[in-house]
Amino acid sequence: MPPRLLPPLLLSTLLAACQGTPFTSPAPPLADPLASAPPVTRGLDAEGLASLLTAELAGQRGDYRRATEGYLSAAERYGDPALVERAALAARFSEDMSLLEEAARRWQEQAPEAQGPLRLLASLALQRGDWEGALEARLALSERGGEGDLAGFAELAIEQGAYLPPLRERLRAFLETLPTEAPRHHDAALATALLEAASGERLAAEARLTRLAEARPNDPALWLLRAQLALEAEDGAGARRAARRGLALAPDDSRFTLALAQAELQLGRVAAAEAQTDSLLAYHGEHQELRLALARLYLEHDAPAPARRLLLPLIDADDTPAPAYLLLGGIAAAEGEVDNALLYYRQVPPGEVFLAARLQAVRLLDEAGRFDEARDLLAEERRRHPGEASRLAVLEVELLDERERSAEATALLDRLLMRHPADAELRYLRAMRAYQAGEVAAMEADLRELLRRDPDNALALNALGYTYADENRRLDEAERLITRAHELAPDNAAILDSLGWLRYRQGAPEAALPHLERAYALMPDQEVAAHLIEVLWALGRHDEARARLAEALERFATRPLIDDLLQRQPSLLDRDTP
Repeated sequence: MPPRLLPPLLLSTLLAACQGTPFTSPAPPLADPLASAPPVTRGLDAEGLASLLTAELAGQRGDYRRATEGYLSAAERYGDPALVERAALAARFSEDMSLLEEAARRWQEQAPEAQGPLRLLASLALQRGDWEGALEARLALSERGGEGDLAGFAELAIEQGAYLPPLRERLRAFLETLPTEAPRHHDAALATALLEAASGERLAAEARLTRLAEARPNDPALWLLRAQLALEAEDGAGARRAARRGLALAPDDSRFTLALAQAELQLGRVAAAEAQTDSLLAYHGEHQELRLALARLYLEHDAPAPARRLLLPLIDADDTPAPAYLLLGGIAAAEGEVDNALLYYRQVPPGEVFLAARLQAVRLLDEAGRFDEARDLLAEERRRHPGEASRLAVLEVELLDERERSAEATALLDRLLMRHPADAELRYLRAMRAYQAGEVAAMEADLRELLRRDPDNALALNALGYTYADENRRLDEAERLITRAHELAPDNAAILDSLGWLRYRQGAPEAALPHLERAYALMPDQEVAAHLIEVLWALGRHDEARARLAEALERFATRPLIDDLLQRQPSLLDRDTP
């Protein structure tokens, strides 16, 4: 991925949770290969025995790749699905996704009715961003009587920003093959309604839910979805009716209580909403994260007073969560209490929201016409928190750049690096600013100095390697730099993108594709999308490239690399081009 400045500092105000599907069930005891093998003279010869022993010993030593290969070899020889399942378990620990997928597919071939390999293939497809492949695996699992959890899959796809139209249409086609009385019909219909609603087809979703309610009126999941749809449509009254119906069916499900609180807030009934949130707190006890989430809910509905009441008990505790200070600072700022807000912001300790708090503080001072005070505050905070000095300096540079005072920003960086030449974060920032200014030689000099002091700095390795790969020069050095970065940070999306782009530059688009798919699954970014589309096009997979392009054009309002690709490959937009 192209080197870039540090990402913009954002104030996080949402809580999130996700569910994952385990790779597979615990491995059963390894079946005795002799039970199904030919006689010793024709079956478990020296080679077969050696494969099994090598696999077992390799697994005990932690050499999971060799263990996987040994079990796969033995499984092919003896046709035993238990051995392939063991290979899949070993491959899981190898952290080699291609090896794991090979084991899963071999397992599916040997045990076509088994559910384990389908669950594994669905998880792998999700990891590389192949939502359609994941759905196919879940549908196959559902057809075999397994727990496809299609509604859960739809919720995850919506949450992760997947491209929904092909998933919606595939589920619609699947529903047409199912009788309404089929056990899995209800789950598939709920999933389809979720995707219809998220795609803007609210009327279709509501009609589908009405039919489901006639068939299974006592399903809490149905009423939860109806409540959520009504909330999204700002139909507070409808949301309240659905939430009450669901709560009557599932009185211990707190999601309905929360939906009721949200409905009351939409209706402007703050006191009624407080009754519901008090009920949640009473049920769950003194739970800090719950108080924070509820406070955010009130703030979203412009109700600061109950939000403050929820937050103030937290700052009296010994372990006050940092976001409580951040939210209270925001409430004070909204009410014009600038100095009170600054007191809250400056109490946020080093950690996840430390910089967000200082950002809010300096923004507040800037908006009040006190920008010099904002810079003084940052200088004082660097003295108070020396461990955060580099990040605070980065923040000041960004603020100066925003005000088109780049010369002052450059002078500040130069001055700080003169005092602290070993500061990797500041040197990396100066290198990236040079890159954006088109000063590649200056960028290269800073990155090489950074790597001289810290040879294993993955960011610098990747930035320098990507620059060479993108400019199609010094590809051998780019290989060394990016490969080392990948060894240090194998799950870093930017590094995976760089590795894929390097393979493409080396003339190996087949090798590039898995890295780019994995990068896009981890970070659906317009730059990664542009690389992925170009590689798919080069491989002759034009329909897939155009599908990815359509998704990217819909998803990204600003997409310079995709626009550049279309300038170079206008046939991407020409449907008459095969």
